[in-house]
Amino acid sequence: MSNISVLLVDDHNIVRQGLKALLTAEGDITVAAEAQTGREAVQLAAKLHPEVVVMDLAMPLLNGWEATRQILKVAPSAKVLVLSTYDSEEHVQQAITAGAAAYLIKQTAASDLVKAIREVRKGNAYFSPCIAQRLREKTYLAGSETNPEPTVPNVELTLREAEVLQLIAEGFANKQIAAELGLSVKTVEKHRQQVMNKLDIHDTASLVRHAAAKGIIEANLAGVPQS
Repeated sequence: MSNISVLLVDDHNIVRQGLKALLTAEGDITVAAEAQTGREAVQLAAKLHPEVVVMDLAMPLLNGWEATRQILKVAPSAKVLVLSTYDSEEHVQQAITAGAAAYLIKQTAASDLVKAIREVRKGNAYFSPCIAQRLREKTYLAGSETNPEPTVPNVELTLREAEVLQLIAEGFANKQIAAELGLSVKTVEKHRQQVMNKLDIHDTASLVRHAAAKGIIEANLAGVPQS
């Protein structure tokens, strides 16, 4: 069997170097490429069609959830393995909904990452033990409740709206967003207004705080206003 081709996606060079060293030490794994933004990850996936994509969530230009969705459109045979510092139920569920086949927290043992890559290549799902336990408990509770409490659905943004939201939160002006996405300034302004209306948020600072709270951006990015 040929080596498992892997695309590493993380905006921190030192993290990518560590992951690459770990994976290339394995005889059956090859790091085909590295990406430091979500948009670059989508471009590389479309070009290289890696078997496994190791994806961080808090990625610049295009966050890990949206990058996962786009990667699975341009390289549908790829398996996305999320490797993140976020371990909340909301982050995990959003990753699963986006199409991720595995979710590991960065504090996980190195052996878990290697095992997860091999498992998802086979078509299996894989989760960090603490996350797997929570998923099992949630499934059990859902099955035992005859009248479960209704949940409030997340606001659904379109792909383009999500991209615009992230770039706003990273400090891009409308003109810069238009250039980045290949849109007119007027179209960007329309998307910006639609995002504000859907989220019921009507100023930029609050949009940035929302994006940081949801893990769409890291709170220390330049676009986040200082308190």
